[in-house]
Amino acid sequence: MTRNIDVGLLRAFVAVVETGSVTRAAHLLSLTQAAVSQQLKRLEELLGVELFDRTNRALRTSADGERLLPHAHAMLTVNDALWGLMSRPHYEGVIRVGVPHDVVEPNIPPVLKRFDRAWPRVQVTLTSGITVDLLAALDQGELDVALTTQKDTPKGAELLLRDPLVWVGAPGGQAHLRHPLPVSFGSPNCAFRASAIASLVSVRRDWRPVCEASVLDAVKATLYADTAIAPMLLSAVPSNLTVLEADDGLPPLPPFCINMHLRRTGRSPVTDEFATFVRQEFASRYGERRQAASAASEQKQLERT
Repeated sequence: MTRNIDVGLLRAFVAVVETGSVTRAAHLLSLTQAAVSQQLKRLEELLGVELFDRTNRALRTSADGERLLPHAHAMLTVNDALWGLMSRPHYEGVIRVGVPHDVVEPNIPPVLKRFDRAWPRVQVTLTSGITVDLLAALDQGELDVALTTQKDTPKGAELLLRDPLVWVGAPGGQAHLRHPLPVSFGSPNCAFRASAIASLVSVRRDWRPVCEASVLDAVKATLYADTAIAPMLLSAVPSNLTVLEADDGLPPLPPFCINMHLRRTGRSPVTDEFATFVRQEFASRYGERRQAASAASEQKQLERT
């Protein structure tokens, strides 16, 4: 009877648990969805247990899956550390990363977690701020990597996601019905502010500021209280807030690009490794949306011809 567990099977299992989806795990691992499903089946057959509760549509780990997860993490950590020791250059030091407030929470924790497993001797310091400040810090050599929210993707930057800007408010709220419209913004230098104001002006909708703070939690507080609405990236909308639609009488907002900028000179090789982890996370998290957007774009082009 075999007693060897294929680490690749454990990696597929952990990826599915962490992403919550076989499809997203497949993007993360650069495999097909069928290949990941087959790996999960092989692992379950090898261990003689069911690792997921398949009684409903939600993908949830079973009791055996919960029991396996910390040990799978431990085996992957040892495997990756050994692989790095024997096959990769020895890296240690610090990578300085800057990320906008609204991009941090939904996207960065998984990146930090996976990168720390692969490069435990590299320290990542995280700075959060608005795009204009992060770009200035990058230019001054104070950051190695900067993620930004911009209307386009400038030369030298890499597009990670084209994300709709949407109006957000409390579920069942009434703030969007008030006149003048109460609106909360982030920093006065936030690019979303100018776009939102321009959209309101275009439809002659009077508005008043409720909150102007560089801390996103302050903006969210006014939304939870239903004293204001705010423009947010679709990917950053918390689950306990709601996206307001055109039927709510609000003007459309332009999409924004989440871009990645890398330090141009004096960049260490491990910075490029970190950038790879960022790309993988965005591909995993938003791959389906990218494919849908690409298909819609192709369809429009076909309709024009």
